[in-house]
Amino acid sequence: MVDRSAEPWYPTAAYLYALHLDDLALAWEYLRRHPDYRLDWLRRHRRPQAAQDAAHRWGLRLLEDPVLDARDAHPAWLPGHAAVVQLYPDADPPLDAAVFAFWHIPGHKQLLHDGKGLALIARSPGRCARFALAPGLEDGMAVAYAHRGGATALARGYVPSSDLADAKPRPTLAALLELHTLQALDAALAGASLREIAEGLFGADAVAADWHADGDLRARVRRLVRRGDALMRGGYRRLAQLAPLEKGRFAADAKRP
Repeated sequence: MVDRSAEPWYPTAAYLYALHLDDLALAWEYLRRHPDYRLDWLRRHRRPQAAQDAAHRWGLRLLEDPVLDARDAHPAWLPGHAAVVQLYPDADPPLDAAVFAFWHIPGHKQLLHDGKGLALIARSPGRCARFALAPGLEDGMAVAYAHRGGATALARGYVPSSDLADAKPRPTLAALLELHTLQALDAALAGASLREIAEGLFGADAVAADWHADGDLRARVRRLVRRGDALMRGGYRRLAQLAPLEKGRFAADAKRP
């Protein structure tokens, strides 16, 4: 058996950041692993218009560097996600109107242009707030908040206490599932066997004790690999609230989104 312990996918600690990603960040994590997406990124300078068309096919306004993980990447999804709170200058504010206070928003802030307008991302342990800033909005102005149905309005009064801002919630089972899925997907893309993947995820001792041809551990790893592949090849679109792929639009093996 090949020793995989030195490969980038093997240490689970490298994936701990995935425990605190929201759906949009997870969608990017799966998309950026797609081999054809990576090819489109490499070819982007040859034909700029083709690159823009490719971005739209993947569900993005612009192609983003797949080397960047969700902590550093700024993918601009098509269309705007329901979790993005839209901020507008309040044309008729009440006396106690909330104001847009950039530096009062807790967390690590990233301000960028997503190809359509200014976007603000604020990350702190266990939470991620995303805002779309309307033209003309300036710091200190009265602000109006808009969000699509089903989204949580995080922007109004978004100044939690320092205790809340520093809290590190216990990872949920759903978050652990995403961590294991990403790790299993990377291992499979690197050519690792199911047994080797299991050792990376759950340890050599667990594999030595419970690995059987029809055992639960083997079945669990197989499900993780299949889930990761499905999310990479189009399932990420559900996380990003994009329309599903049309049947027959692409080849049956879904090599392109």
